[in-house]
Amino acid sequence: MSTAAPTSALAAEALEVLRELTGRPDAEFREGQDAAVAALVERSQRALVVQRTGWGKSAVYFVSTALLRRRGAGPTLLVSPLLALMRDQVAAASRAGIRAVEISSANATEWDDVAARLAADEVDVLLVSPERLTNPRFREEQLPDLVKRCGLLVVDEAHCVSDWGHDFRPDYRRIRDLLGALPEGTPVLATTATANERVVADVAEQLGAGGVSVTTVRGPLARDSLRLGVLRLPTDRARLAWLAAHLDQLPGSGIVYTLTVAAAEETASLLRDAGYEVRAYTGRLDDADRKDAEAALRENRVKALVATSALGMGFDKPDLGFVVHLGAPSSPVSYYQQVGRAGRAVEHADVLLLPGPEDLAIWQWFATSSMPREDHAAAVLAAMADGKAWSVARLETVADVRRSRLELLLKVLAVDGAVERVQGGWRATGQPWVYDGERYGRVATTREAEQRAMITYARPVDEAQCRMAFLQEALDDPTAAPCGRCDVCAGPWYPTDVPAGAAEAASAVLDRPGVELPPRAQWPTGADRLGVEVRGKIAPAEQLEPGRAVARLTDLGWGQRLRTLLGDDGVGGTVTLDLQAPGIEEDPDAAFDVPVQRSVSDVPPDEELLRACARVLAAWDWAERPAAVVAVPSRRRPRLVTGLAEGLARLGRLPYLGELSLAHGGPTGGPGGNSAFRLAGVWQRIVVGPELRMALSSVQGPVLLVDDLADSRWTMTVAGRELRLAGASRVLPFALALIA
Repeated sequence: MSTAAPTSALAAEALEVLRELTGRPDAEFREGQDAAVAALVERSQRALVVQRTGWGKSAVYFVSTALLRRRGAGPTLLVSPLLALMRDQVAAASRAGIRAVEISSANATEWDDVAARLAADEVDVLLVSPERLTNPRFREEQLPDLVKRCGLLVVDEAHCVSDWGHDFRPDYRRIRDLLGALPEGTPVLATTATANERVVADVAEQLGAGGVSVTTVRGPLARDSLRLGVLRLPTDRARLAWLAAHLDQLPGSGIVYTLTVAAAEETASLLRDAGYEVRAYTGRLDDADRKDAEAALRENRVKALVATSALGMGFDKPDLGFVVHLGAPSSPVSYYQQVGRAGRAVEHADVLLLPGPEDLAIWQWFATSSMPREDHAAAVLAAMADGKAWSVARLETVADVRRSRLELLLKVLAVDGAVERVQGGWRATGQPWVYDGERYGRVATTREAEQRAMITYARPVDEAQCRMAFLQEALDDPTAAPCGRCDVCAGPWYPTDVPAGAAEAASAVLDRPGVELPPRAQWPTGADRLGVEVRGKIAPAEQLEPGRAVARLTDLGWGQRLRTLLGDDGVGGTVTLDLQAPGIEEDPDAAFDVPVQRSVSDVPPDEELLRACARVLAAWDWAERPAAVVAVPSRRRPRLVTGLAEGLARLGRLPYLGELSLAHGGPTGGPGGNSAFRLAGVWQRIVVGPELRMALSSVQGPVLLVDDLADSRWTMTVAGRELRLAGASRVLPFALALIA
């Protein structure tokens, strides 16, 4: 690995450019920065820079861009993974006098202007996402000329290139094809702060395909400003109460990370009730709200953003004072990535992990989320053998997989060359594709090892090793040594008490049941291909009213209690999580479906649960009170569902009319999957029997329809439609829990 310094002439010019870009006449290169610049500018090599967050990787590509542009080179093409990260990079380039623009889903109205500026050679850096490389218009109209003129290719967050990287993204593998298309002698820079030896070797091998020389610049990863700790508390309410009681003791402003959207929103609400200025930041925010929230934190107008990993790599605030995690990421490497946002320009920053019992279920999904299932791939490729373009909606009728996972599968097939994205959808290329089970198995094994390592990191103080040294070792940093600052080296630096008042306030929030259950308004596209002859909007005479549930299974408080009630293994289903994951640039609201395995638990509802249901019903702003109660037939939990329906009828002094009937063997398929298959699995399999039809004839008013779980909502939709067709004036759906 060559790390030769630049010649004296280039060294002087590079230092001059650095000082111009930073506006500091005393600026100096950090160790390794000048070597990377020399490799790119002087020797037109390919360089891989692995350095801690805040080291100055952007300085390498901005200085190199300025020097190459002086020498007549074309614009730099920078592949960057997140919209928010692009915004930071464009802003940083502007401050440095570099003309940078982006092409992304957030600025589609500006694409023609960007193209004109590129044609006029008025752009120094063009930022695109890896997903943009699959866009037919960009690939056909922009990419060929960019590749021909490219003065420097930069791959930011390059660990995403590797199967072994903690944040592998299928579209990053397209960069290998991009490297092969570059004119000979085009310099390439790949940067990351989170890569162990396996990932470094993999990325370097891809950069050096064809025997091209690769310069690797790697430095120590210890962060002297960070004080790490782990606080283990027994319940979610204890964790929230601790945070509400002690958030003001953490330095400056910072980030509170959660693992789900629901947890972020609930935590932010609780902290606001406790008097803190905080905001929730998730993938559900539109672009304008994201920008506003980021600005509020940068300008210290909030104490914290309560965020999912949507904030992750895409946020740059050098004086961030703390990072707290309510729930742990899936590996020490990804944890290091997130905590590395703190303490970049301050002497001290606090980092605290509060692990939760729900972490493992989320990790298990994350470990395999980028790996295709062989049966799904086979079904998709068989359908596309006709050579025509298939939309994602149409493909949902050939593979029972949710849209987010189907889109991920298509990306994997595309980077393997089996399909391509075209106008109107996706088309098979005709190239053979073989399921590489051995490779996916190796990656899954690696992910499991990372999970075990994270569990080890989160051990109590008396069982753990130095927290910073542990993270360095996970990244194969040979300079790992006890930091002298973390809770293991110096003792717990954080309070451990949970004040009674804070605990009561947290309990009051978490014990508040009730979430809306929105009705389906549209039949799924392609249902007719599965034998269900419906399409378009659901007729008003067949629709349900907006309903209610006690909680989402991802919620804190009642969500956790219902997860315990409904079991821990075997029900199946999905939990929608907002994770930093493939496709986030093209769909900033992307959420992913996490398999949840639970055992069947069938017991009648206890009085506490019935009281919670009664509170939900009492707060329901229905236009007309229900006149009767009907249960959805349950083969898995008949005692629970029937007991719930009878109990609500008793509390509301309403007649209980019984349950609908099962026909043709009852519903088929399991929880999860896509809408078309879920509808086909219940269509004409839940019906109104003769006795129930007779009872309905005497009901004057809405019917309360009761079930335990609502996942796709097609069971409720079909059952409610049958009740409407049998004469019910309106149907009010009620479930214990929403899975998503």
